[in-house]
Amino acid sequence: MQIMAEIRPLSAELRRIAETELNEVEERIPADLQALRDWLAKQPHLKCRQDDQFLIAFLRGCKFSLEKAKSKLDHFYTIKTMMPELFANRQMDERNIALCRTGTFVSLPKPFGPGGPRIHLTNYSKFDSKVFKVFDLFKYQALLLERQVREDDNSIISGYIEILDLSSLSLSLLAQFDLSLIKKMGVFAEKAQPTRIKGIHFINCPKEAATVLNLAKSLMPAKLQNRFYVYKNLEKLYEVIPREFLPEEYGGSNGRIADIVVKMEQDLIGYNDYLKEDSQYGVNEQLRPGKRMNPDTLFGIEGSFRKLDID
Repeated sequence: MQIMAEIRPLSAELRRIAETELNEVEERIPADLQALRDWLAKQPHLKCRQDDQFLIAFLRGCKFSLEKAKSKLDHFYTIKTMMPELFANRQMDERNIALCRTGTFVSLPKPFGPGGPRIHLTNYSKFDSKVFKVFDLFKYQALLLERQVREDDNSIISGYIEILDLSSLSLSLLAQFDLSLIKKMGVFAEKAQPTRIKGIHFINCPKEAATVLNLAKSLMPAKLQNRFYVYKNLEKLYEVIPREFLPEEYGGSNGRIADIVVKMEQDLIGYNDYLKEDSQYGVNEQLRPGKRMNPDTLFGIEGSFRKLDID
């Protein structure tokens, strides 16, 4: 039997949600984890982390369907292997630390209710397109989301909410958006990520950004498209996400962005050992039983479809 101490204990609220909404049965967890490990041992193409905390994230993210968890684990490493530009050789290096310190992307300390989703905030007014590329931000966000797979029980059990403040989105920044990459990230979110996106909320959306937003939305899986929401201003957002769940800079009481950034930097620097280990995991398509996967079949992206042109 697996020792259950290797999995973080849940709060009462999260335990109730895990049991009632995710089909989690505490006494059955060791057997479910072992079933995943037995299956992984028979996959010559797949080298995967196998500690309890990592594997239970996939079981919870798939409502304890073993078959769905197997598929997500396979896709998790397959897509990461096929997107080295986003997932290979990741470290909290000087560039990522500098990006963290801008406060462009933060994970807010208080979730949306005691057992509720985690809340992320992206504010493009803090993003200097002369120093960073949009791709740098996507890579940094992917790193943080993966950390949450291991560290954030609210994200795994209740999902997460994205808030994007587009008030200072410049044309030069818009021109950097790679729609093929956005589509790939949508496939990753649907097929590989054990955390669930509960809503993507856009505020202060300029006319130019609306065009890109609609294009990006059209590339998302149908389930994600239905979770896009656009608000004219902050007051409209308050009607859906009360201000108490937003940071002080947005009229709320959910932390001050400067303080959140300091804590995030400390946490992420401490995550470097995990990231170093990560390079040993992935897939080898030459060893995959049955039909091999490739980027075209996995992402369905035409070769000529690459960048957005803005006049």
